[in-house]
Amino acid sequence: MTAKVVDKTTKPEIISRKFFGVVVSAKSDKTIVVKVESVKIHPKYKKRYTVSRNYKVHDEKNAYKAGDKVYFVECRPLSRDKRWRVISN
Repeated sequence: MTAKVVDKTTKPEIISRKFFGVVVSAKSDKTIVVKVESVKIHPKYKKRYTVSRNYKVHDEKNAYKAGDKVYFVECRPLSRDKRWRVISN
């Protein structure tokens, strides 16, 4: 039997999801609701349709208001619903 040599100097690559959307609500403290729209194609009819989803995103400085366009990434759970944080607009 031969043991595999594992290089301990390199870190495993962390894949974080990144989205772009429009702020729908900024009424909560340090939380914004961002709407992300994506275009999908029906598998049978090949028709394009829009699917939207709302994400609760952490906004530490309360800098964003409704209508702003923002980028956000995945992070550790910050509350029951929040698993995202704003990186820029």
